[in-house]
Amino acid sequence: MCGCCGQVQKGWYDRRVRQVRDLSSGGHRIRLELEVRRLDCRNCGGVKRERLDFLADNPHFTKRFAHEVGRRCREASISDVARDFRLDWDTVKTLDKQYMRAQLGRAGMPGPRAIGIDEISIRKGHSYRIVVSDLDRRRAIWFGGADRSEASMAQFYDWLGPRKSAKVELAVMDMWKPFRTVANQRAPQAAILFDKFHIMRHLGEALDKVRKAEYARVSGKDRRFIKGQKYNLLSRHDNLKLEGKRSLALLLAANKRLNTAYLLKEEFGQLWDYTRETWARRFFDNWRAKLKWQRLEPYQRFADMIERHWDGIAAYCKPENKVSLGFVEGLNNKIRVFQRRAYGLRDEEYLRLKVLTCMLPRH
Repeated sequence: MCGCCGQVQKGWYDRRVRQVRDLSSGGHRIRLELEVRRLDCRNCGGVKRERLDFLADNPHFTKRFAHEVGRRCREASISDVARDFRLDWDTVKTLDKQYMRAQLGRAGMPGPRAIGIDEISIRKGHSYRIVVSDLDRRRAIWFGGADRSEASMAQFYDWLGPRKSAKVELAVMDMWKPFRTVANQRAPQAAILFDKFHIMRHLGEALDKVRKAEYARVSGKDRRFIKGQKYNLLSRHDNLKLEGKRSLALLLAANKRLNTAYLLKEEFGQLWDYTRETWARRFFDNWRAKLKWQRLEPYQRFADMIERHWDGIAAYCKPENKVSLGFVEGLNNKIRVFQRRAYGLRDEEYLRLKVLTCMLPRH
């Protein structure tokens, strides 16, 4: 049958031509010679080549070899894989793309209940793309847009379709207004939940402003306790090594204001442990009351921000909204690792495939 006209023509001329393919077997490179038919179609005048299921899209490799190259590219750079397999850089990239497209084909079209929305920077100059994840299946499902605008966010819901958009029950995002606006328009039934990692990042920034203000206020020997303590202050106490805990203890003993700011930062993390909104609200009101007379202006501004976005924070108290909020942050870390490994890569389609397949199982 001709792939162009779709008809079977009697009197086709068979011409057998030799093809050379690469196989992967036990780490050795094997070359396989076979004969493939070329067919002249009298109806459309085209010349078509016989298709064999075990061959890759690239005319010189099998699917098994292409998928082996793709699996290796999940942990290594294109240059490293090209050197190990003695292949051209562009060839490895092409085979990796074929592997990732096959992965997406097996994964199928998603119909998410809970989605996570975030943006990544693809280059300097505030050039962003939006990444949407299925939080239940723990995989990225959409990568696109031209920026962080409402128009770019709406492209995701256009891709998902009205029927599946109506089934979204929860949308986790940062406090970026365009994301929230489009979610309310295109999936009004979905609860909006603000990602606690972004909120805690804002609190960490407030603590760092207090640290800088204290370093500027004190002088002489008192500065030695503050200098170089940014990491120890912003990290969770349980994650610090013994030396970091000792340095932090000296700092907190030497500076009362930083001690207060640090304890308030550690205490605020309890907000996500509550299962009832009234309890969470009481905790926040008590936490905010502790700021009085403390002269912690960055904390006051942070508390005002929480007040303005309270509905999207209190939503986490409901049992049906208890999803893994750390997945989106873990996905971002994976993307950053890939971007560092592929420094200088300008192929956005390749980046899109990497993002969408980085959490899929290896096949």
